[in-house]
Amino acid sequence: MDRREIRRAAMPFHILARVTSAVLLLIVVAPKAARAVEIVPSVGITRSVESDEVTKQVGLALRSSIVPHLLKSEIGGSYRSEKRNGGAVEAKTWPVTASLWLTPISVVYAGAGVGWYHTTLEYRPSLGLEDQTTQDFGVHVGGGMKMPLAPGVALDFSGRYVFLQDQESRLVPNKFNPDYWTLSAGLALGF
Repeated sequence: MDRREIRRAAMPFHILARVTSAVLLLIVVAPKAARAVEIVPSVGITRSVESDEVTKQVGLALRSSIVPHLLKSEIGGSYRSEKRNGGAVEAKTWPVTASLWLTPISVVYAGAGVGWYHTTLEYRPSLGLEDQTTQDFGVHVGGGMKMPLAPGVALDFSGRYVFLQDQESRLVPNKFNPDYWTLSAGLALGF
């Protein structure tokens, strides 16, 4: 990897660190009002159902209480990439999701949601194939738990399984199942 590729790969982590630092500063300075909204930056691992390779994922979510102590909504975005076909193609996915979480116990949540999955298949240059980009609709189920650390701050551990339609590739096999699971750890910052 050359220096430019390393910087490009590390960019999501730098952005996540800067956003987290800014939000922490706002929480420390903000008055202790009702914390009905949470920002949740996270890092995690993800694995496609057709692969044994585990890769990294970064994400950022905004959660809001709809019915106190019962139902929360979440809008989130993340980034993940994985190599397929022995490294001949790299699949990069930027999902934007909306979820509803049941929260009958404040430290546990479960639910489901929908998402828009922007996926780019980047082929190894030596193959002479043009990259492909698709946008697909998908659904997910999942859950998690929050461990309070201080007023308005909690560790957030979550998992979800994402269902997507089969995708086509210009390589053999030309169809693959893009479903995947993800486990993540984040910092829920309420304000």
